[in-house]
Amino acid sequence: METNAKDFLAALEGLEREKNIKRDDILKTIEDALVSALRKNLGKTAQISAKISVESGTIDASQQLNVVEVVTNPEMEIDLAAAQKEDKNLKVGDVLSRPLQVTDFSRIAAQIAKQVLIQKVRGIERENFYNEYKPREGEVVMGSVRRMSDRDIIVDLGKIEAILPYCEQIKKERYGIGSRIKAIIAKVMSQSDLAAVTADDGQLSRYKSAAFKMDKGQRGPYVFLSRANNKFLEELFKVEVPEINEGIVEIKNIQRDAGFRSKVLVNSIDSKIDPIGTCVGMRGIRIRAIQNELSGERIDLITYSADVDTLLMNAVAPAKANSVQILNPETKKALVIVPDDQLAIAIGKDWQNIKLASRLTGWSLDVKSESQKAAEGKEVTDSIQNVLSSIEGIGPKTAELLQKAGFTTVEKLANVEIEHLCTVQGIGDKTAQKIIEGAKKYLAEAAEQAAARQTAAEAQGEQAPAENETAALQEEQTLAEEVAHDDNQENN
Repeated sequence: METNAKDFLAALEGLEREKNIKRDDILKTIEDALVSALRKNLGKTAQISAKISVESGTIDASQQLNVVEVVTNPEMEIDLAAAQKEDKNLKVGDVLSRPLQVTDFSRIAAQIAKQVLIQKVRGIERENFYNEYKPREGEVVMGSVRRMSDRDIIVDLGKIEAILPYCEQIKKERYGIGSRIKAIIAKVMSQSDLAAVTADDGQLSRYKSAAFKMDKGQRGPYVFLSRANNKFLEELFKVEVPEINEGIVEIKNIQRDAGFRSKVLVNSIDSKIDPIGTCVGMRGIRIRAIQNELSGERIDLITYSADVDTLLMNAVAPAKANSVQILNPETKKALVIVPDDQLAIAIGKDWQNIKLASRLTGWSLDVKSESQKAAEGKEVTDSIQNVLSSIEGIGPKTAELLQKAGFTTVEKLANVEIEHLCTVQGIGDKTAQKIIEGAKKYLAEAAEQAAARQTAAEAQGEQAPAENETAALQEEQTLAEEVAHDDNQENN
């Protein structure tokens, strides 16, 4: 079939320009569409080839038939007698290439060719969009609100529509149709990527739900935007603070409660440059520009420190901490002590501040005021002295002396040497011996009482909470040792 070569070339160039599809891909798609349409008439298993000549504007198509003695599949085979009518030189085993008249397509066949062409062009277009936007993950883009899909927002980026899921929005923001919106490309997914997402994938499953609600017939790619992403805030800082792009100031970590509060951990590689002052800018111009973009989100800038205590104290800003007590370095648990008037600030509304500080540092943080810590220490101290006073040979004053000397448990007194105990002011050899014997007697009586409770519980068909009692005693001992440690620090 001959066509106007110039018109054909112009059409190819227009398609290549508008759809960003290579000419070779378009030609291959058209050829495949022709083959598909021809098979509609000649059979699904027919061996057909089609070739388009761009220079001449011609389309040549042919069917390949195997020459056989007995035909078992007419779509692929031809007997020798029929083959020799077309070419006398053919013999069994050869292949007859029979030219096909493309102009003889039926209306249905032509329609099939058109549909296949449209589908394949769309497929190439989708692949091109995916290849264009996938490397742009993490890039901040600007678009306009096209429409709403339930609580999700469809954003027009020019070439493609993107999705801003509800879970990635700043909740207090409201958008109208046509509103300009800035966001980061959080994820780009193909249809196969989205199909592989399961309900256990958390955030990706919410993306999948948003894509399904957007357009059930769409086949991707899916570009998901975010304004709640930590990376979005980081990119805004890079735009407003040139020192971050230059590497003079670095962002170590960011944690956000999007729209309400963020904590940004910053560090300077140059000791002469203040990282917080640099990010704030003259008269706060830099930080205000970022806050305005985030609808007034409060941003706490935290100075990074390699010293854990300093880092944890800085993290509870804007509250000012007095000290930090590391409770368990292995599980990263710590207690931050703040002045009484700073407790509410350190905790924040709905524990927001201390939660963000914990996520920022990677430590599980608790916070207490000085008066709470003192009252807690006094309560434990009084408890220890009451236990010690119940031992034969120990009065209230002696119990106080022993507690201050570090004898915070009955076990310590039962196992101490007389000479060591005599180092406590006001305790002589005889008193020391009496105290040690009284401690041993106390432990023996306690063991008998525990055994009696165990027996009584078993008689009632219940399990005595022996393990719980042991754990409680260990916890009491740990608290006592902490109090003794704090007392020693105060004395020093």
